[in-house]
Order: sequence, then structure tokens, then C-alpha cells
Amino acid sequence: MTRPVDESILLIGYRGTGKSTLARELAGRLGFDWIDADDEIERRAGKSIADIFVEEGERAFRSLESDVVADVCCLRRTVVALGGGAVMSEANRTAVRLGGTVIWLTASVETLAERMTADEATKSRRPNLTVSGGLSEIETVLAMREPIYRACAAFEIDTEGKTPAAIADEIISRLL
Repeated sequence: MTRPVDESILLIGYRGTGKSTLARELAGRLGFDWIDADDEIERRAGKSIADIFVEEGERAFRSLESDVVADVCCLRRTVVALGGGAVMSEANRTAVRLGGTVIWLTASVETLAERMTADEATKSRRPNLTVSGGLSEIETVLAMREPIYRACAAFEIDTEGKTPAAIADEIISRLL
């Protein structure tokens, strides 16, 4: 697969797949900028995603998310870590597909749960998406999202048991 040198790379996948960590790693290797869409949402809102959900509701969050997705998908030579649900709206999927090469990062439900439990930022900044939370939530939400991730992505990368450097190597070899 070859791609234009100035085309951005957009990372999609469930929370805990390593999108933010990998965005930094890939950007450094490619000489690109990088941005985390969730960080940009929080910057614009002046509060955490969890606080947006509590104070304004999911609809307000998704509206702000769509604004950020539209903006970051216009960037060039940037590795973008998108939020896990960013591709759930059709408008966002269109923007993402036009924004560059889309890569879907995956990991097992158990690994995602372990990573999310270990990451203090995830616990404090991200709300549960279902009443149950935990493994049940991951299984439920992934079942809904996986076909959409698959449809958006140029290719899929399993992050299970791999270092960010190894994942970056795998992605770069697929891009060239």
C-alpha cells in the first residue's frame, strides 16, 4: 500500500487499544505532528469528557466531538488518535475516510479491561458507556462498533502483547 507523503494517519478503535500512545510514536518516526481528539475536546470544553457527559449530556459531547473530528481530519502530516466512538456518526465517518489513512487498532476484551483499569486517566476522564461497565460494557459496545471500525479502516492492527515500537514498525511496513 502506498499513500501520499503528506496524508494524515487516523487511528480508530476502542479505548485502551493504544491510540494516543501510538500516535506519539508514529508521529515521531514519520516526522509528523500528532493530536489526540479527546484531549482537543477537553481543551475546547474546558472540562473532562466525564464532566461533559454529566453536566451537558452525551448529545453535547457528540456535537463537540463532531466539530473536533471535522477539524482534525483537515490536517495534513498528522497522526490523529480519535476517540473510540468518533466513527459512530455518518458525518464523522465521511470526514475520517477523507482525512487520510485510517488504521483500526484492536485488542482482546480482557486486555482492554486490564489496560483501562490500569490507566488512571481513563478512569477519571471517561464515563462508563453502559450501566454495567467493565467487561460486559466492552463486549456490548465492541459488538456494536466493530463492523463500523472495519468499514472505515484501510487495515487493522492487533496491539495485543506488542510494544508501541513494534506496532509502529508494523504500521509503517504496511504503509510503505
